[in-house]
Amino acid sequence: MSRFKTISLFMRSTFTGHCLCLASVLPLMSVCLLGCRSASFIPQAPDYSDTSMWYTVDGDAQGTGADVFYVVSTWEADYDTIVAPHRSTSKPQTYKCHYADAHNPRHRQHMATEISGVAAYMSLGNRFYAPYYRHTTIEAFMLHSEDSTRRRARLAMDDVCNAFDHFIRHRDPSRPLIIAGFSQGGMAVVELLKHMSDKTYSQLAAAYVLGYKVTPKDTLQCHRIRAAQGSTDTGVTICYNTVKDIKYIQPAVAATCMGINPVNWRTDATPAMLHDTITVTLSPEYHVLVVSGYSGSEYRPYKNFINVGDIHSCEPWLYSECLKQNFAERARAWRNKHANTKK
Repeated sequence: MSRFKTISLFMRSTFTGHCLCLASVLPLMSVCLLGCRSASFIPQAPDYSDTSMWYTVDGDAQGTGADVFYVVSTWEADYDTIVAPHRSTSKPQTYKCHYADAHNPRHRQHMATEISGVAAYMSLGNRFYAPYYRHTTIEAFMLHSEDSTRRRARLAMDDVCNAFDHFIRHRDPSRPLIIAGFSQGGMAVVELLKHMSDKTYSQLAAAYVLGYKVTPKDTLQCHRIRAAQGSTDTGVTICYNTVKDIKYIQPAVAATCMGINPVNWRTDATPAMLHDTITVTLSPEYHVLVVSGYSGSEYRPYKNFINVGDIHSCEPWLYSECLKQNFAERARAWRNKHANTKK
């Protein structure tokens, strides 16, 4: 049993723990027929006042840490869904779905696999919150069109913004706020920086974009996106992507305009040693981390898209000790800064 207790900030509805049967879920979902090139299926929207839509851990027994809002990455590929007929004379129809289903036990378990792994270090000394959401499937990032990817991901980003708004309404604003996400979750962090108010931004210790990009367009659209310059600046965005060589940069996720080395917290090419055997060096030109002494072989290539010279899947895990320590440093720096402001 975990030594941490589950946080219960989110009220109004309880979770029975039973799997939802197909017949009970389908009437609540949407089928897109008009204006679509082909019929597609939209899962039921999450209700973030329902505690079952959250994975939460309270690791802040002393009340001196941060509130961490984490957004999980992509776990599903496109799949077919069979919709029961409305009339007895009709046949069941098969529709393509481009989104995870936050009510589907298998999809939830996939998301929980990653969330529980990052919570094991991100929740230490902190209160940790992660919403289940309708993340778009991996195919959205293989469309080879930034506009197409963003259109497909809009539903997922709306879910995350809705979850974040609920979270902000219930949290203690005197505590430092950390937002973090991996891959598609990193995209969501960038969108949250655009979405949040300046009042909420004033509570931000740092935003962590792990394994995703920040573009010049993003920075022009949002004054709240400011690149971290060291280990203790606050209100900043930490962004990094890992490759074996710059020739393996995957533009769909890693063509970024900012980056920082999470091992030594430098923005120049000064190399850093990780775990005694891995050398991590930031490319100031491409803003990505180039590693040597680490193969990343535990992460299998996927459809010749990721983990093919880039080591995309390592991002929340390889640097976990560095991130754990840095969460505490930036939370402490935020508290010190705001304590001085109040005097």
